[in-house]
Amino acid sequence: MAKSRAVAPKTTLSVFDGITLLVGIVIGIGIFKTPSLVAANVQSEGAFIALWLLGGFVAMMGAFCYAELGAAHPSAGGEYHFLSRAYGKPLGLLFAWARGTVIQTGAIAAVAFVYGDYASQILPLGPFSNAIHAAIAVMVITAVNVIGTPEGKRLQWFLAILTVVSVMAVIVAGFASPSAAKAAPTTASTTLGSAGFAMVFVLLTFGGWNEAAYLSGELKDVRRNMARTLLISVAVVTAVYVLVNLAYLNMFGLEGLRKSSAVGADMMKAVAGNAGATLFSLIVCICALSTLNATVFTGARVYFALGQDLSAAKILGTWDARGHNPSNSFLLQGLISLILIGFGATTREGFEAMVAYTSPVFWFFLLLVAISVFIFRKRDHKALPYRMPLYPVAPIILAVASAWMVYSSLVYAGLGSIIGVLVLLAGTPLLLLNQKEPRTSKKRK
Repeated sequence: MAKSRAVAPKTTLSVFDGITLLVGIVIGIGIFKTPSLVAANVQSEGAFIALWLLGGFVAMMGAFCYAELGAAHPSAGGEYHFLSRAYGKPLGLLFAWARGTVIQTGAIAAVAFVYGDYASQILPLGPFSNAIHAAIAVMVITAVNVIGTPEGKRLQWFLAILTVVSVMAVIVAGFASPSAAKAAPTTASTTLGSAGFAMVFVLLTFGGWNEAAYLSGELKDVRRNMARTLLISVAVVTAVYVLVNLAYLNMFGLEGLRKSSAVGADMMKAVAGNAGATLFSLIVCICALSTLNATVFTGARVYFALGQDLSAAKILGTWDARGHNPSNSFLLQGLISLILIGFGATTREGFEAMVAYTSPVFWFFLLLVAISVFIFRKRDHKALPYRMPLYPVAPIILAVASAWMVYSSLVYAGLGSIIGVLVLLAGTPLLLLNQKEPRTSKKRK
């Protein structure tokens, strides 16, 4: 592990930095895959677009919740800090374990596999090409972030801007090209059950906005800028997603969209032939790298917070004064992610395995964060630096959506979700370590 000086995080991130990180996390590979799955569960183009708008609305309700929590309780530990304050340190420790071994590292491995799948189309590296590309990407991006926060955020500026430009190119291609022959979709009403199942894929595609919590300890003027960062990011993502899906509909129609297993690739191939297919692979690689860098950047912060609170992990609780980052935490996160990539390489579909592994645990803790809004409102009587609109509607919507996703993940994700839950339960010995902590341990403010 790298040697680091025990200094506190500095507020070096601007609103623009935060937006590029969040947009980079959220606008990833999902928008090129899930629209076909959503289309298969609705019966009209209007219902299809309505579900994407509803997904943006749910994300905005979550953004209101996180803006209030982040402004009132800023910390590099993000959700770990919220959960520890709301429910007590034992639950916070369990979350830190889950995020470090399941949620964040699983997400890093999943995105790395997508990058590996498409990078292999451009430069094949043998029978395990996707895993090799995935491992190289994780190591390089981890190394950049270990060098320093300025380097990590500059890389994110470049990747996020390139991602938005690339996705806009897909949108323009969809609207500018002649529409293919479109079969008329069936006209029966969309059922509540089918719409609910479609929302699973919509909310998965919107996932990642909650990473703003881990920027709160380093965001300049967090009491004002947390809300700005979150709300602008969610608005940008929603607008981009709606435009992309309108372009898909213009190109294929709802019935054609249902039949496409890789709608983005099909669109680019229809527009520019084989060259378009290669260009699409490059676009997905850019989107995946943007998501990967932002996920690595935010993920290491929870290890740092854990090290601050738990003497057994104190090596993680040091902040590198030179790089302005938790360098030891980056190294541990990278190592666990590489182990998961090795595990995923043994399965037929590494990405699907990682999604199943992370989903139920992620949404369970997001449900607890939503409930924590009510706990803080009832318990803390101080004036809030940011008070969300639509209270209590926003946390109720976030809680209901999270509960639905927990149920859906356990029902539909199969063995992978069970393994993720078992790994979560394997972290319960951390609760015994917490009991052995000295009463005089320094408390986080």
